[in-house]
Amino acid sequence: MDTAIQNYARTLTLRSPDHYRVGPFTVRHNPAWELKFANYAIPDQGAEPTAQDVADLVTAFRAHDRLPRLEFLPAWAPAVEPALLAAGFTEENRAPVMACTADALRDPKPVDGLRIIEPVIEAEFTSAAAVQHTGFGGEGGPDEGEIAWLRGATAGGGVSALATVDGRPAGAGGCSVPVDGIGELAGLAVADAFRRRGVGAALSAWLTRTAFERGFDAVWLEPGGPDVERIYAGIGYRRTGEKLNISLDPA
Repeated sequence: MDTAIQNYARTLTLRSPDHYRVGPFTVRHNPAWELKFANYAIPDQGAEPTAQDVADLVTAFRAHDRLPRLEFLPAWAPAVEPALLAAGFTEENRAPVMACTADALRDPKPVDGLRIIEPVIEAEFTSAAAVQHTGFGGEGGPDEGEIAWLRGATAGGGVSALATVDGRPAGAGGCSVPVDGIGELAGLAVADAFRRRGVGAALSAWLTRTAFERGFDAVWLEPGGPDVERIYAGIGYRRTGEKLNISLDPA
């Protein structure tokens, strides 16, 4: 599963018209979205980068006005982490990777007043992106990149969702376009006023179930912390490994 997940992430990046290559790295570049989680490099499988390869990667990130950053499963390319550490990169975290298959998915507790839809009109996409924007610490309105991600997920065979409680925007997220039957549940956010009410679990289960109905074989995700991991475990997700998030301090 780990190899399939990493191959999924790399393949999806290679399909993006805005990606670029630097030595043994593929860079996911999002020109309309500066969020660091939307811009990172993935090494080739088994890559053994030289010091110059890493220096070139840093130069490319800075030329694109982005934080030099990578996300990958260490077992995919064991020689990469030591090369990055030698160049001054520091570990952000080692995030657990979780996956779910259709036979493991469980229904969460119902939430009073909850309604989940897939955005269709512009106002729905904007509302969903606004929940994501503030949920991830942004100020003001959503970035165009956030809206485009939601649109792209739906148009490419994935899933996007807007949750409301009593008519008020409460949560949003999506399952991105599948690769070889595998998709990623990402961008899931719940508005402050509706947290700890079961919205996140219900939204995650809805997205995952809809993905399976559209032919996905498995859905994976990276939980944001132990509390969130427990929520996903409650609907059937299980740990399959860990992903290294590592970056170079702007200073």
